[in-house]
Amino acid sequence: MGGGTGPDDSDAVVLEDVTKVYQLGEPVYALDGVSLSVPRGSFTAVMGPSGSGKSTLMNLVGCLDTPTEGHLYVNGRDVTRLSDRERTRLRGESVGFVFQTFNLMPRLSALDNVALPLVFQGVGRRERVARAGDVLERVGLGDRQQHRPNELSGGQRQRVAIARALVTEPAILLADEPTGNLDSETGERIMTLVDALHAEGNTILVVTHERFIAEHAERVVHLRDGRIERTETLARSGEAD
Repeated sequence: MGGGTGPDDSDAVVLEDVTKVYQLGEPVYALDGVSLSVPRGSFTAVMGPSGSGKSTLMNLVGCLDTPTEGHLYVNGRDVTRLSDRERTRLRGESVGFVFQTFNLMPRLSALDNVALPLVFQGVGRRERVARAGDVLERVGLGDRQQHRPNELSGGQRQRVAIARALVTEPAILLADEPTGNLDSETGERIMTLVDALHAEGNTILVVTHERFIAEHAERVVHLRDGRIERTETLARSGEAD
């Protein structure tokens, strides 16, 4: 059958010999035989030059796309065997996304932006408001719940985006260049928040081209030409603020 061995229960995400090919006149291997596990509670950064496969990896782990070959497990489910509808549901339940462009709804308050994923899960209004308010408190925006995005700073908007990603209690938090639109000082504050979320037990996967962002992680996976070039384990004292 050639099926995968399956994930260990301690892993949030497992890629087994994953290949992704795009037909652009001739086949282009965006990922070429990548195997990687992301343990629950871990903090992994993915780095690589443009065209290395970082975005493709993010899209696959985020259930936005499926491998051409190989197996991909997210929260114990083999994404390659799911229908589009099942994959959409898994994405909504198990993956939290944070983008550099925030992707907030401009006419909604911070509270309603954060609560939005719960609407698609059929959660009632009272519970949505309570859960969204709790998460905004966690990211330090309890006093900004009724503010719209244009009334918030860039760093505050990213905090709202992080809260929205967390509100469904996902198996993994995916952050794609989460400080890309922020100045360095604000970006460092956002990464301090990400560190705190990791310390609470959240599983985090960050795609970045910034070394100082990657150094917040426990492990850095370096991609080149669709393959894992090397994996770097970072020594973190846990004492630095």
